[in-house]
Amino acid sequence: MPEPYIEKIANVSGFDIWIVNGKHIRDNIDVEFTNFGQHFRFKFIPRKEFWIDKERTPGEENFYIDHMLIEHRMMEQGASYIDALAKANLSEKRYRKKMDFIKGIHSKEMTKEELITKIHKKLLKEYDHVVKAWIVDGRLIRGSLYIDFTEGGHDYVYEFVPKGEVWIDDDLGENEIKFVLLHELRERALMAQGMSYDKAHMDASSIEYFCRQNPDQLEKKLDEVLVQNKPVEGKDG
Repeated sequence: MPEPYIEKIANVSGFDIWIVNGKHIRDNIDVEFTNFGQHFRFKFIPRKEFWIDKERTPGEENFYIDHMLIEHRMMEQGASYIDALAKANLSEKRYRKKMDFIKGIHSKEMTKEELITKIHKKLLKEYDHVVKAWIVDGRLIRGSLYIDFTEGGHDYVYEFVPKGEVWIDDDLGENEIKFVLLHELRERALMAQGMSYDKAHMDASSIEYFCRQNPDQLEKKLDEVLVQNKPVEGKDG
């Protein structure tokens, strides 16, 4: 079966649902592809197919299918991506709250500190001299804090991320963690210098894509962005 296809898992409302190799897509087609996508968001996806990145921890596929059905229908009718995304997100949030793994979070009041403790899964200790780089429970973040959290994030973008931390979604394969960490560290360094998120994200995506095409440069670029992430005085939490 040709890349990036892995397995067809269903046909829903006339759409073939495919599990795909997200790393192959990010390496060779579009570095911005994350957990899932449909034709009107990513033109390289055939019109009657929905693509879902292969998950390390399966269990979110139905959320993504529900989301894409709404997003595709609205954009096909002329809605902007922003409007379609907002409507699809609302439906997805309601769906997630019904699931057992989220009921445990919403069944009692939790402090931010208690929630963060549950979200943190593994500290990448080799970067601890500069930032706290955590592998985190992405599914829990999407269900309780921010539904659009994908791949990674840091304290200069998300107010719920503690000061001095970078988060990497546990759904990423081991062979992609450093590429996404590179992106987040570069973006964080630029935003700490006052650059807007849009410009910092574009720059970070560019360096991430370069290293995906030239993996022998990855460690060197990581070393460079770690230096750029030296603590900045005056950063609020």
